[in-house]
Amino acid sequence: MSPEFYGEPTTPAAIVVRSNEKVHGIEFFSPESYSQQLGLMTRPEGYTVPAHVHNLVERRIQHTQEVLLIRRGTCKVTLFNENLKVTHQINLSSGDVILLAHGGHEIQMTSECEILEVKQGPYAGENDKTHLELP
Repeated sequence: MSPEFYGEPTTPAAIVVRSNEKVHGIEFFSPESYSQQLGLMTRPEGYTVPAHVHNLVERRIQHTQEVLLIRRGTCKVTLFNENLKVTHQINLSSGDVILLAHGGHEIQMTSECEILEVKQGPYAGENDKTHLELP
């Protein structure tokens, strides 16, 4: 298995890591240029990630990228391009993770769903997003 990439190969609009994805060691799936890095780590019992602290590094974030972890239930994610045309529809279920990196998106719950969302802050309120008027 490997992650599913949606959109352009060099700048995917979304990356999906299914609940049954397996890696040995650590593997990052997102391009290094993304402001959200998405990776998966498998380590044996007794392994220790060495103690560390992250350095202060000034970064410039131009747009929000979101990571959604489907903790319970199912949903359908629809991706839109800059012309508001549907490019992909992706069904997600418990344990799946998606990085929403570029373009627009809509999330429809197909069953009761619990989703953990991670994105950059600070939150800019209504300036943070534009609601789409779909045709």
